[in-house]
Amino acid sequence: MKQKPPKELRAFKVFAIKEGTVIDHINVGHAIKIIRLLNLADEKKVVTVGLNFQSKNLGMKDLIKVEKRELTPEEISQVAVLAPEATINIIRNYKVTKKFKAQIPELIEYVIVCPNPNCITNHENIRTKFHVRYEKKNINLKCNYCERLFVREEIKEYKNN
Repeated sequence: MKQKPPKELRAFKVFAIKEGTVIDHINVGHAIKIIRLLNLADEKKVVTVGLNFQSKNLGMKDLIKVEKRELTPEEISQVAVLAPEATINIIRNYKVTKKFKAQIPELIEYVIVCPNPNCITNHENIRTKFHVRYEKKNINLKCNYCERLFVREEIKEYKNN
């Protein structure tokens, strides 16, 4: 009977995609949030998710591959709020044709639900606006309406366009 090699010696593979976008170097635990934020689960595209991969820079990381879809600049900015270390790779014919770091925006509109239950945006049909502050690897979001400041981890809900 053949024995399996120890877990640390086994190779795990995430398959290459022909066309699409790879979001790499996502902070551990944020890949699922990004999928919800971008509403990727409801699209008719193949989405591959890798969780808890080893990373030289982050220690551990998540990864998302979306076939046959390129993210818009607005979506890339939204990803940056959840994963400021993320790199975006555009894949064409199995090759990386563009690679760049996501840039953290100064303002995010509409996609985040304000965690403050008393905020007017949770009671009236008003587009949310959050001013983004990135200091010393911490991301804080300030609601334009209730003016409360939230750390990124307090954001639990996203609006689906």
